[in-house]
Amino acid sequence: MSLEKVKLKHNSPEWLQFRKSGIGGSEAAAILGLSPFKTNVEVWEEKVGLREPKDISDNPAVKYGKQAEDMLVKLFALDFPEYKVRTNKNVVYRRGFMFASLDAELTDGQGLKGFLECKTTEIHSKTTLEKWNRHIPDYYYTQLLHYFVVTGWDFAFCKAQLKQTGLNELPETVSRHYPFFRGDLKEDMRYLYLKEKEFWGYVERKERPPLLLPNFSKD
Repeated sequence: MSLEKVKLKHNSPEWLQFRKSGIGGSEAAAILGLSPFKTNVEVWEEKVGLREPKDISDNPAVKYGKQAEDMLVKLFALDFPEYKVRTNKNVVYRRGFMFASLDAELTDGQGLKGFLECKTTEIHSKTTLEKWNRHIPDYYYTQLLHYFVVTGWDFAFCKAQLKQTGLNELPETVSRHYPFFRGDLKEDMRYLYLKEKEFWGYVERKERPPLLLPNFSKD
């Protein structure tokens, strides 16, 4: 399957409708039963038209993340001048039934392509903070794997802004960068692709998949 470039403005009504025609990166964790926010069956119900996706645009954390995204991309460009950073909120990449709406595209000095994914989150406990120590939470990792499968590109960065509240007397905001390289991820990428392909088969057949539940809490 070749990579398609679809002209579509991110978060527009057309983009929301387009999402029903395939699997996006934010849905990958739910399909594997790793999302603390949504189950695989809920995603399936959205794809076959049995329920509408919940509108979370007014959620304070979501609004903050959206408003911070452009600034975090610019900060990444300042901190890592060795990469050419480009944003295009009018393009969605698609490969078969999988698609990717990227925060930014990266090019290194050798011409290799990559992408940037920005995350903002509030940390309320040491347990939550541990999920970000030297790695990112699985439900975000699967999103990056999904984008690697879709784009076919060579590397990626996750830029995370962690706002720690309740751990110290004063809130502390820390910025962390997590690099990923395609060559290290091939086995996980293949596993994710096969699971998403299996899930999409359930969608096409309109056959309800077995329910997968995460074994952890939202915190």
